[in-house]
Amino acid sequence: MKYDQIIIEEKEFLILKNLFNIKKKEHSKTAKNHILKLLDELKNALILPESKMPKDVIRLNSQVQISSKDTLWTKTFELVLPHQSNVSDNKISLLLPMGTAVVGYAKGDDILWEFPSGLKELKVIDVKQFSKALK
Repeated sequence: MKYDQIIIEEKEFLILKNLFNIKKKEHSKTAKNHILKLLDELKNALILPESKMPKDVIRLNSQVQISSKDTLWTKTFELVLPHQSNVSDNKISLLLPMGTAVVGYAKGDDILWEFPSGLKELKVIDVKQFSKALK
């Protein structure tokens, strides 16, 4: 892991905690496990102000390119809030397993995450930031 822990921007941290506290009761057992795992990771996350956020860290509205080490696929998507999610436009909600898996990681990181289809090892290939206001 490039920065030794996940990194979250402080305003996004508050949004994530509030969203997860509201949503974790509404999801299936599988989704709850993902939310609970990310909530556990957030306990040890480095929380930074916007001005100190590294540009290569995955956050809301980041465009992310990842690959799977075991199945050799590559996927590019934008990480968004649930109401902005649209899989056909490659906008993935941070509440989906892929969203909870990548948030806070950086370009070059390897991620080991439990998906509904089993344990997967991912590699963050690239991260691009968009300057969109949170809604």
